[in-house]
Amino acid sequence: MSRRLHWLVLAIALVVGVGIGAAIAIVHSSGAPAEPVSAGPQPANPALDPGTRLSGAAPDFTLSDEFGKRVSLRSLRGKVVVLSFNDPKCTTICPLTTTALLRAKALLGPSGSNVELIGVGANPEATGTKWVRAYSRAHRMLHKWRFLTGSLPELKRVWRAYGIQAAVVNGAIDHTPATYVIDSRGRFSRLFVTSMSYSSVDQLGYEMARSLAALLPGHPRLRGAPPLGAIDLLGPRDRVTLPRAGGGSVRLGPGSGPHLVLFFDTWETEVADLTAQLQALNAYQAAAKREGLPPLVAVDEGKVEASPQALPRLLAALPQPLTYPVAVDASGRVADGYRVQDSPWLELVSGSGRFLYYQDLAEGWPTQKQLLAKVRTALKRAK
Repeated sequence: MSRRLHWLVLAIALVVGVGIGAAIAIVHSSGAPAEPVSAGPQPANPALDPGTRLSGAAPDFTLSDEFGKRVSLRSLRGKVVVLSFNDPKCTTICPLTTTALLRAKALLGPSGSNVELIGVGANPEATGTKWVRAYSRAHRMLHKWRFLTGSLPELKRVWRAYGIQAAVVNGAIDHTPATYVIDSRGRFSRLFVTSMSYSSVDQLGYEMARSLAALLPGHPRLRGAPPLGAIDLLGPRDRVTLPRAGGGSVRLGPGSGPHLVLFFDTWETEVADLTAQLQALNAYQAAAKREGLPPLVAVDEGKVEASPQALPRLLAALPQPLTYPVAVDASGRVADGYRVQDSPWLELVSGSGRFLYYQDLAEGWPTQKQLLAKVRTALKRAK
């Protein structure tokens, strides 16, 4: 998924008997996540897509899953299908989408056995089976869905049939973050578009679950419903106390002074040497203490971790302990409040809650020398 661009659905038209005709545009975003425009009623939370009603037959295709088995859409008739397009190397919207898929199915209880979760690769540079398997393994989804891929010509035919744009833009992968709900007869029911919002994952899962329940026999009652209103985000001007990994708590916001805040997820070990980078930041913490620079605080995005044990396992496996605290953002409200657009993400904030400097670390980590220079420069400009 894009590290610089966010996709916005502007209009969707279905051609009955022919397939999909979708007008999808790229919107450049700087700051808040893009907001999907839907043909349906807008929810109170602007970061949440309630889904767009669709009709017509879903185009058939045949691709290979993460175990190399060929799977066709037609072979899934009789089950409600959730079809999502995902980049297997994504560190932004795709993990939010797949987390929402799992939540949606869980909300259905036993009726979830009549739902098939399907992913289709959307990265023209990562079409091999190893990539969809690695993503499924990192997010503990190997036996919870089927992540399909194929040759680039095969994938392009599927992308074209479903109105998906997937391309390399300025060295990064951009694709349409679309999820289709298809009924048991193989006909479209609804389209969801995920925005970059950690705190809205549960709401998106609930909206998806509602659309699935409407298609299942007996219309099963969902196992809980999160409030669907706007979510109060927690930015650097809010006093925040987060649980600290290993015990205790971590304070951010007014009264805690300036901070350099690292947001990350443990599953990034599949696409980068996260362990080495986390340990390298020990050197920054030591230099910051010597020079009176803002201390480092790391925040794990627990909202999209595969399990609560993921972070403790990662920290326990480190050759040397981290010298800076690691907090857990279980709601996603802090990440969204701090404008996190990728993972890992670095943000320098002042004691008064001003944003002074940010860096998308998915595009590359700075050396200690570079990081210290960036922090000093940002502090100097803020005076």
